[in-house]
Amino acid sequence: MSDSTLILNTSALQRALTRIAHEIAERNETSKDVVIIGIQRGGVQLAHRLSTILAGIWNHPVSTGSLDVSMHRDDLDRHITPNIQPTVIPFDITAKTVVLVDNVLFSGRTIRAAMDALNDFGRPQRIQLAVLIDRGHRELPIKADFVGKNVPTSLNENVKVQLSETGGEDAVYLQKK
Repeated sequence: MSDSTLILNTSALQRALTRIAHEIAERNETSKDVVIIGIQRGGVQLAHRLSTILAGIWNHPVSTGSLDVSMHRDDLDRHITPNIQPTVIPFDITAKTVVLVDNVLFSGRTIRAAMDALNDFGRPQRIQLAVLIDRGHRELPIKADFVGKNVPTSLNENVKVQLSETGGEDAVYLQKK
């Protein structure tokens, strides 16, 4: 990639996810009440990976879903047509601990939209947030509970997460705009 710096390679990305999964397990004693929901698009594959790791830690499957937040965003007027992705939550989230998963935490607006969208599916006991990269620059008072890596960035930089499920190798890059 031109004009980009490698932040996480394949093994570092896997270590970060494994650490996040162990932190989730430590913070949630009642493992049967935990569900994992990935935010479309970047968080879905990470949610599935975390679910697999947690299933190994807890010795039981962990329900996993995906959530599209397009129609709950506060910047709908800036897009001609929203890029709607499937929402798949085949379980009840009421009284559960929902771990929302996203690839990059930036302004906090996507997470706010995700929490609004979750209201359509029930009332969780609590919501926790797991992100692979926290790059700062929050516009809303939102903080991740579980972070793979904090990467201070400038506003003229982007964080690009590549995953093998989407046709690349697992890696995270910092790119100049």
